Amino acid sequence: MAYEVTLIPGDGVGPEIAEATVKVLEATGVKFNWDRKDAGAKAQEMFGSTLPAQTLESIKRNKVALKGPVTTPVGSGFRSVNVALRQELDLYACLRPCKTYTGAPTYFNNLDIVVVRENTEDLYAGIEFKCGSPEAGRLIKLTKDTLNKTVRPDSAISLKVISETGSKRIVEFAFNYARQNGRKKVSAIHKANIMKYSDGLFLEAARGVAKEYPDIEFEDVLVDTLCMRLVRWPQQFDVIVLPNLYGDIISDLCAGLIGGLGLAPGANIGKDTAVFEATHGSAPKYAGKNRVNPFSLMLSAVMMLKHLGEREAASRVEEAISQVVFEGKDVTYDLKPRRDDPSAATTSRAAEAVIERLRKS
Repeated sequence: MAYEVTLIPGDGVGPEIAEATVKVLEATGVKFNWDRKDAGAKAQEMFGSTLPAQTLESIKRNKVALKGPVTTPVGSGFRSVNVALRQELDLYACLRPCKTYTGAPTYFNNLDIVVVRENTEDLYAGIEFKCGSPEAGRLIKLTKDTLNKTVRPDSAISLKVISETGSKRIVEFAFNYARQNGRKKVSAIHKANIMKYSDGLFLEAARGVAKEYPDIEFEDVLVDTLCMRLVRWPQQFDVIVLPNLYGDIISDLCAGLIGGLGLAPGANIGKDTAVFEATHGSAPKYAGKNRVNPFSLMLSAVMMLKHLGEREAASRVEEAISQVVFEGKDVTYDLKPRRDDPSAATTSRAAEAVIERLRKS
């Protein structure tokens, strides 16, 4: 039986690492029917939309997608395709494991932290008001009338939206993940000492859910305290659950602890649909140069294999990647002692090295 999977190559370096990952997956012997769809800048040019209806329909139909990075303009241009995809499909849980592999450039050993990020709310809800707009003016007036708080008239405004429903379900996801994967502790992250209503609601929901899982240790940690503890004693953490913005930032911090974004996989999971993607961006300046590390998307594909029940194939791929990283010969520039190392492997060569080890397993 072949699995029906939507494949979104993305843009920038996306197509290169997607091609490398598909080759590795097909080398496992697991069968796939790839339904290739576009999103991002290329889709905008072809279909007049960064997230075409046919792409969404494909994911809804197949329930599983593998996605390369998609460019998001900074400060202007179209909104994030990644955010839109998560909101359209209600992929409310972002799962980002951060695990050390021997040979990767890191100061830490034996780290295995899982970041569980709420994926649809918070400042990423996309409810914004442009500076000088009539809508911003009305909100500024409302703030003055109801709270007697003065907001400068030349302000742009973004709403931080935290719901009880969204908070409970992401914390439940984190505890269920911990229980199903033999994890011992869940840490809920917040800034409820300052944002008493929004982060306070998240904290209240987390404490309530934690009572239903007496077998799992629970703590709540201020986000600034978390940053300090992560760079000093990251071994203290197991599963970390956070609102959207904190989760985005902290998952990159944790990626840095294990050697970089090139080793950081990601999954966006909803009630019955999952999209697996590299944590890093599209790196357009490297597009077409065959230089970028494909392991983040390959490790995301490992998560996809587990999701599909192909755990033996998942273990083989992860072990093959681990061997390549350990040996250090066929790794891309970001995993070399120096980023200008002339012996750095290309994207395609790194994929070939993984496939060679798969064939020996």
